Amino acid sequence: MPATCPDADADDLVHPERWERSRERSHARRLLALRRRRRKRGSRSLAAILAAALTLGAGGAFAASTGDASTVLKKGSRGAVVVQLQQKLDIPADGVFGPQTAKAVRRYQRSKGLAVDGVVGPQTASALGISLAKAKADSLRSSRGSGSGGKVRLPAVLHSIAQCESGGNPRAISPGGTYRGKYQFDRATWAAYGPAGDPARASEAEQDRRALKLYKARGTQPWPNCA
Repeated sequence: MPATCPDADADDLVHPERWERSRERSHARRLLALRRRRRKRGSRSLAAILAAALTLGAGGAFAASTGDASTVLKKGSRGAVVVQLQQKLDIPADGVFGPQTAKAVRRYQRSKGLAVDGVVGPQTASALGISLAKAKADSLRSSRGSGSGGKVRLPAVLHSIAQCESGGNPRAISPGGTYRGKYQFDRATWAAYGPAGDPARASEAEQDRRALKLYKARGTQPWPNCA
């Protein structure tokens, strides 16, 4: 066998020091590429956060300019604001948004060139001069209920009025059905001093409270036959 020179294929061999330098350069390139990708992702995330913040800010400004769009007056709504609405529409005011009120709202919307849906939203409320914020407050009071307990200290004159009007019966209803409860409230007056509803179905304590409010506001004038 012919003798072989030990350095004959030296160029094909991998030198350890050269391989180590190559490995280090490759590792450095990978780290650099990784950092660049992270910076790009961070930039995109920051852009997304800024865009979301701008969108939310614009939405908040819109909500502030138009009021709470989730608060509307519609069928089933009750309260003093419904009484105000019915008075604006020149229909009987009982504080309950029923079919007659919805029909009157649609008629008003048509006359003003508004969207005709029978619902009092921000645009219709603005045209009528009605506060939907007050409607929301009425709704919150209604959700807490009108039948909370607790006796009310009444002046003697209200005891006399209650006896005269209903014999002190909180479930009393006049023959025509207009006047109801211990103090014979009509529905419009009842709704003007709290959440709307049927006075004759409210607790006696609630009727006492509203009668006291009415008395403080108007004296005995609401009960001309019993004062």
